Amino acid sequence: MFHDVVPNPDELGPDELYERYEAELVAVIEAHGVETVADESGIDAATLRALREEESPDLDHEDAAAILAVDADIDPDTAVQLDRDALLMGMTNAVLDVEALAAETGGALEGREIQSKVEGRFPMTLREFALLHATIQARSP
Repeated sequence: MFHDVVPNPDELGPDELYERYEAELVAVIEAHGVETVADESGIDAATLRALREEESPDLDHEDAAAILAVDADIDPDTAVQLDRDALLMGMTNAVLDVEALAAETGGALEGREIQSKVEGRFPMTLREFALLHATIQARSP
């Protein structure tokens, strides 16, 4: 689960947090090999090679969770749900509603968009997850 991958995410900006997430994905690919990760995660081998070569392909949060799950004792759907729950709990602790969070992200995402992504009604990219997670953690007490 990405919300647990990096210790002290409140000390990192969104870009740094995203880089750490990618590094975790690369570590899984290097540990298990492209073909094994492709078979077990359902993610295209070309995408995995691009990750390994640090080309930073756009990944949905769900796809990234599928890669991470190859090396974890959790299924990808549960990991995604727990990540979303962590965002919601973080918003509660930081006393942020979706509009305040949208403002904190500099308008990168609109309030409705954030709500839909956190609720799982719209797909969220791993980069968007990193942005929301870092922003929420920076405001958490």
